[in-house]
Amino acid sequence: TGVMPFVALLLLQRRPVAGRALLVTVTGCPGHSLCRANVQEQTRRQVALLNATAQDLFSLYLKCQGEPFSSETDKLCNPNGIFFPAFRVNRTSERKEVMVAMYKLFAFLNASLGNITRDQEELNPTAKELLDRLHNTTKTTRGLISNLTCLLCKNYNIFQVDVSYEESSKSKSSFKKKQQGCQVLRKYVQVIAQAARLLLPHLSPS
Repeated sequence: TGVMPFVALLLLQRRPVAGRALLVTVTGCPGHSLCRANVQEQTRRQVALLNATAQDLFSLYLKCQGEPFSSETDKLCNPNGIFFPAFRVNRTSERKEVMVAMYKLFAFLNASLGNITRDQEELNPTAKELLDRLHNTTKTTRGLISNLTCLLCKNYNIFQVDVSYEESSKSKSSFKKKQQGCQVLRKYVQVIAQAARLLLPHLSPS
């Protein structure tokens, strides 16, 4: 029952809109009842899993898009210029600052995965392995967001975080949908490695 106030939060993340504020629909943090006893270790495992599987997901995505994406990856999947949350924390940043940055990153990623999965269900409905990977990554990301929400509330009484989302690909051409997914996943591979290096030490047992 402790996670119910955050259902609206997770539903919002399925509708990516640039600049939309992400709100937890409670007047304050519900306290320790929100967190499982092993939430910190569970969060560590989720970040490590996302980091370990990011490159394989990107490679499988490329394979399923076919040409010209397979042969012109550097050109077509260059993530420069696409929106992605700024990630300006480093090893000297305070733990709270790192956790907020992580929340923004994974909330954005969750919404982006929703876009990509919807597009691939339309463009590659028989690509079962890719769709399964996308669904599993989304499931892990949602669980991670829930745990980060819990830790931010429990440790810092933070229950409202502004998150900017990418532009929806719904009205774009098939080629542009494939390209946007390719760009986002390539950027994800780069950023998740940095995120794991920064976040995991903060989640180590005291």
